[in-house]
Amino acid sequence: VQLQASGGGLVQAGDSLRLSCAASGRTFSSYRMAWFRQAPGKEREFVSAINWSGASTYYADSVKGRFTISRDNAKKTVYLQMNSLKPEDTAVYYCAVVTGSSVFNKDDMDYWGKGTQVTVSS
Repeated sequence: VQLQASGGGLVQAGDSLRLSCAASGRTFSSYRMAWFRQAPGKEREFVSAINWSGASTYYADSVKGRFTISRDNAKKTVYLQMNSLKPEDTAVYYCAVVTGSSVFNKDDMDYWGKGTQVTVSS
């Protein structure tokens, strides 16, 4: 599986961005997918995850109510709609396939994409 994240950029606080993660592979629709982010000098942290059908979604407390994860299995793509962005959201955002038992633990991820930079200015 190969993942390609896109959609990052430089925005001002309060703006919105939509990240996309396009996947290869015929079994995308069976994957749980997750977004993580990593700010300079910090650990990679969980942002959001979604089950295979999109019926179950998960969010870090820091983004709950502002970010929305979704997927289009026909397009083999998972999205992260980010609204009301804050400077503390600045990070490289990565998508990943959840292969372990926990959608929250980066060690339970596999097939990381290269990441897309999100920078939010105040």
